[in-house]
This record gives sequence, structure tokens and C-alpha cells, in this order.
Amino acid sequence: MKLAVRLGLVLCCMPLLAAVALARRAADDTMLVLVGTYTGQKSEGIYAFRFDARTGALTPAGLAAQTESPSFLVEHPNKRWVFAVNETDTLAGKKTGGVTGFTLDAAAGRLTPINQQPSEGPGPCHLAIDATGRFVLVANYSGGNLAVLPIDANGSLGHAVTIVQHAGSGANKERQEGPHAHAVVLSADNQYLLAADLGLDRVLAYRFTPDRGDLTRLEDGGAELPPGAGPRHIALDAAGRHLYAINELNSTVTMFDWDAAKAAATSRQTVSTLPDDVKIENSTAEIEIHPSGRFLYGSNRGHDSIAVFAIDPSTGKLTRTAVVPTRGKEPRHFSLDPSGRWLIAANQNTDTLAVFRVDQQTGGLEPVGDLVPAPTPVCVLFVR
Repeated sequence: MKLAVRLGLVLCCMPLLAAVALARRAADDTMLVLVGTYTGQKSEGIYAFRFDARTGALTPAGLAAQTESPSFLVEHPNKRWVFAVNETDTLAGKKTGGVTGFTLDAAAGRLTPINQQPSEGPGPCHLAIDATGRFVLVANYSGGNLAVLPIDANGSLGHAVTIVQHAGSGANKERQEGPHAHAVVLSADNQYLLAADLGLDRVLAYRFTPDRGDLTRLEDGGAELPPGAGPRHIALDAAGRHLYAINELNSTVTMFDWDAAKAAATSRQTVSTLPDDVKIENSTAEIEIHPSGRFLYGSNRGHDSIAVFAIDPSTGKLTRTAVVPTRGKEPRHFSLDPSGRWLIAANQNTDTLAVFRVDQQTGGLEPVGDLVPAPTPVCVLFVR
């Protein structure tokens, strides 16, 4: 009799247990996406979206935080804080942009400001957080310099502890009249900082001291790009064997062998991000390696597309396999979700986000659903 009662209870509870399991799975498949923007008549700051990783559906969830021109976003390793550049030329009457920290409420899709500090240069455009979670590193495009800001235990930012000024110019007199720091990337061991400078045609290397936030220039490190290339963003592969730079001014990607012990790179290949038969005014923007390490992506502004490359597993060299339209204008940024199954591109000049399904065998991109409205989107960040 007791066995029968127990069986009855189990059978009775099975629908409820199944419903709970489905609810948990649905929650696991739903991510929060934050979109940074250029503020103005259309935008007020950072916007939240819900992304269904089962279907690719992207749903607007409102304004996450009001802040000036948050053109690049990064999540802290503790998953509780988000930091944004404020890409302006003046802040509180000084010739600098800003960096703002926020507390993240992923369930509500909201960001609560913690504090803001000067970026110590005008036009901050890119951020990185070191592996210890103690420092934010920022690249100031117009200022041509880098700054290191400490993060306190409560997530608040301190004043910069290190400021490094780049110097020089490049072959393109209009765009390379001086230094233009455009990206900061830390090595996997947290010992080196690489800074792409569009104005100098160089990726500069620095030794990074994680306990103090110091930067020491390595004169023999980094990488040289062809004159007038204009390196914008960079990516290191997970194995630490290869470095890739997307070059804004000549629409190419350069592949380097990476010497992790010396923080130095040797150029091996440069390939176009455009189809062979296309002659169009174009500038590139974002670059990202697929989590599998098998594919690389780069965005074209002008051609308005994402270039897809296969990565040779032994040499790291690239073969362009496709160039896929983003169905909008000026895809300044895109991001792959952590699983590598989805890509979202931000079409800055047509106020839309485009969702793509990623073919796990070829790396190809398949458009999914309609374009999603977003005001002047310039950065996409998956946070959950």
C-alpha cells in the first residue's frame, strides 16, 4: 500500500517537475544583452535586450542606464559590475572623456551607476579589465594615450594610477596626423598589455604589473603594420600562438605569430576583408575569434558586412570563406555569444541590430528574424 502511495505521488508530481525543469532550461537559454550607443536625439545611454538562445529572438527591454556616449562596454569577472567609456572630448570642463562603473541587475536588465572617473584623455573608445579584476585599462583615441584606473572592493573607480602617452604619426596625413590609441588587450597570463594605435601603424606592447597597475613599454615587443594600414582592434588566440589585427584604413586583417615570452609578433599574412571583385570606400571595425578557435570575423563599414575567415589550425593563417551583409549601415561592432552559436551586429547608421546563427562546421552566418530597432548602436555585450 505504501509503495502504491509513493508511486502515485511520483506520478502526480512528474508534470510539475517537468515544468520546473523546462523553466530552468528556458532561463539558462535566456541572456541579457547590453547595447552601448552614441547619445543624442535618438539615444540616452545603454539599452537592454533579452536574447533567446534557442530561437535567436532578440527583444528590447528598455533603457538600462542613462550615461553619455557609452560606446564600449565590458563586464567585470565577478559578473556584478559593468564598465563603460564615455566617448567625449570634455568632462567637467577638462579635456578628457570618462569611464563609468555600474552595478548590474541582470534579472531586471538595469544598471545602477557607481561612479565616474576621467579617462585622462579625450575620446576614450575601448576598455579591458585585468584578470585580477583590480584595474580597468582604457584607450583614448583622440588623446593618443592609455590610462589604468583602479577598481575598489565596492566596484567604484579610482583616479588613474598610470598614464602612458603615445607619440608619432603615420603615412595617412588625414587620419594618422598623430597617435590614436584604439584598443587594449591583455595577454592570457595577465603579464602584458597590447595597445593597437591606428595613428602609428603599430601594436605597442607593455609589461603590466597586476599588483600596482604599472605599464612599462617594451621597445622590442608588439607588432608593426604596413604604412597606412591603421590597426583598429586586435585579438589573441586562446592558445597564445597568434595575434590578429583588423586594419581600418586599408580593409585588411594581418595575422602574426605571437612570441608570448617576448610579447613580440612576426607578421605572416595580410588578407582583405572585402570580396575580390569589390572596389568601394570602406573601413573596418571589429574583430573576434570564434570560441572554437576555428573561425575569425571582421566587420566592414561601407560594404556593410561581416567577413568570415577559416583559421588554419596548424599555421593560424586565414582563408576568407564568406562576406555576409548585415542588412544595415555601418556595423561598427558585433559580438559572438559565449557558446559561439550566435552573432549580433550593431548597425550604427540605421539604428538596428542584426542576429545571425553561426554554422558550427563552417563558421558561416545565417540571418535570423527581422532587424531589431536600437538607437545608434555601437557596442554589443552578452552578460548572461
